[in-house]
Amino acid sequence: METTQQYVLILLKILGTLGLLIFGMRMMSTALQKMAGSQLRHVLGRMTTNRFMGMLTGTAVTCAVQSSSATTVMTVSFVSAGLLTLGQAISVIMGANIGTTLTAWIMSLGYNVDLTNVVFPSFLVGILLIYHKRHRYKGDFLFGIAFMFFSLVLLSSAGKELDLEHNEAVMRFFSSFDTSSYLSILSFLAIGTVITCIVQSSAAVMAITILLCSTGVLPIYLGIALVMGENIGTTATANLAALGANTEARRAALAHLLFNVFGVIWVMCVFYPFVDLVCKLVGYDVTAGGQSERLPIVLAMFHTCFNVTNTAILIGFIPQMERVVRWLLPDKEQGQNEPFKLLYIKSNLIQTPEIAVMQAQKETAHYGKRVQEMFGLVRTMLNERDNDKIEDIYQQIERDEDVTDEAEITIARFLEQVSDGHLSDDSKMKVRQMLREIGEIESIGDSCYRLARTIQRRNQQGREFNDDQQQHINEMTALCDSALSQMNLVLEERLEDHYLRQTYYYENQINSLRDKLKSDNAKAIDERQYDYALGTAYGDLVGELEKLGDYVVNVVEARFGQM
Repeated sequence: METTQQYVLILLKILGTLGLLIFGMRMMSTALQKMAGSQLRHVLGRMTTNRFMGMLTGTAVTCAVQSSSATTVMTVSFVSAGLLTLGQAISVIMGANIGTTLTAWIMSLGYNVDLTNVVFPSFLVGILLIYHKRHRYKGDFLFGIAFMFFSLVLLSSAGKELDLEHNEAVMRFFSSFDTSSYLSILSFLAIGTVITCIVQSSAAVMAITILLCSTGVLPIYLGIALVMGENIGTTATANLAALGANTEARRAALAHLLFNVFGVIWVMCVFYPFVDLVCKLVGYDVTAGGQSERLPIVLAMFHTCFNVTNTAILIGFIPQMERVVRWLLPDKEQGQNEPFKLLYIKSNLIQTPEIAVMQAQKETAHYGKRVQEMFGLVRTMLNERDNDKIEDIYQQIERDEDVTDEAEITIARFLEQVSDGHLSDDSKMKVRQMLREIGEIESIGDSCYRLARTIQRRNQQGREFNDDQQQHINEMTALCDSALSQMNLVLEERLEDHYLRQTYYYENQINSLRDKLKSDNAKAIDERQYDYALGTAYGDLVGELEKLGDYVVNVVEARFGQM
C-alpha cells in the first residue's frame, strides 16, 4: 500500500513538473515575442527571400522561442495575413522542425548535467528584472528559461525516485514488446502521435520519452518510435489554429503535416539501419544494452538527424509541395456578388497577441481599400446618366455601407480580444491607434453612402448638374480619391513624413476648393443660374466631400500616432 502511494505521489510530481516545463517554455516564448514584437514580421519578411534563408529563419526563430508549434502557428498567421507566401511558409516550417531539435538537446543536458547551480541565480536575476519596468520582458524570458531548467532537474529527480529499472512489473510490460517487429514500432509511433495531439506539446512528450529511456525501462527503438510520433502529433497545433483561417493558411498547416508524415515514411523504410547509425554516432551499442545515461543523447541525436535529413531531401521540392497542397485544398469558387468579409483576422488564430496586432493592421489596410472602392462607385454614379444603372450602383453602395459597419465592429472586437493578452507597450499603442483608424474609416463609408443618397435624390427629381457644376464636383472627387490613395499607402505601413505632408496638402486643396465652390454656389442661386433645390444638392455634395477629406486626415494622423 505504501509503495502504491509512493508511486502516486511521484506520478503527481512528474505531471506537475511537466506542467512547469510547458509553462516555462510558453513564458520564455511569449517574452521573446514581446521583446521582438514588431520586429518579427520584418525579420521573416527580409529573411525569407529564398527557400534556404527561409529555412534558416525558421530554425533561428524556433531555437529562440523553444517551440516549433509557436513558430508554425506564427507562420500560419503570417500566411493568413498575407505577410508570407505559401512557398516562404513551407521553408520556414522546415527550419522550425530543425530548430525544435534544440529542445531535445537541452533536455538531454538536463539529465546529464546538474543544472541546479544555474537555476536559482537565474530566478533571482529574473525577478529583479521583472520588477524593473524597462527590462520586465527580459526578466520574463530569464524566468521562463529558469523554470524550464528547474523542471528538468525535478524530472530527472523523479525518474530516479521511481526506480523503474527495479520494478519487475514495469520491466516485464515493456519487455513484452518485440523491438524487432514493425508492429511494435508502429504502435508506439501511434501512441506518440495521439499523446502529442492531446497535450499539444511535443516537448512534454519528449521529456517523458527521455525519462523512460534514461531509467532503462523503455528500449531505444520504442523510444525513437515515440519521437517520430511526436513529430506528427506536433502538427496538430498549427492545423487546429488554421481551421477557421483562409485557404492559404490551411495549406501552410497541411504542408507541415505532409512534411513530417513523409519523413516518418522514409525513416520507417530504413528504420533499423538508420537508428543503428545514429547510435554509432554517439557511441551507444544497441546490442550490449546498459549505458542508459547515454539514451537521452541518442534520442536528441536521432531527432536532429531525422529533421535535418528530411529537410535536406525536401527543400528542393517546395514548388512540388505547393502544388500538392493546392490540389488537396483548391480555391473555393466565389460568386461575383459574394459579400465582403474579413480576409486576414480569425479569432482562432489569436495564439500570439503580438502577431494578432500585425494581422489587425493588415485587415485595417484592407478595410481602407474597401472604402476607396466604395468611393469609386460614388464617382461612377456621379457621371452616370442611365437611371437604372444609377439605381443599381446606389443599391450596391447601400449594401457596402452595411458591410463596412459590420467590419468596424468585427475588427474592434478582435482588437478587444487581442488587448486581453499580454502586449508590449508599443503594441498597446498600435491597438489604440487602430481603434481610432477603423472608426474614421467607417465614417468615410458613411460619407460615401450620404453622397450616393444625395445623388439618387437628385436623380429621382429628374435634375442634372450643369457642365460647370459637374466639372467642379469631379475636381473635388479626384482630390478626395488622391487623399484616399495616400491614406491607403500609409495604412500599408509606409510611415514616411512626405506621405503625411502630402495628406495635409490634399486636405488644404479640398478645403480651398470647398470654400470657392460654396461661394460660387450661393452666387449662382442668387443669379437664378439654377434653382435652389439643385443648388442645395450641389452644396450638400461639396460639404460631404470636405468632411470625407477630414476623416482621411484623421486616419493618417492616427497611424502616425498623432492621437
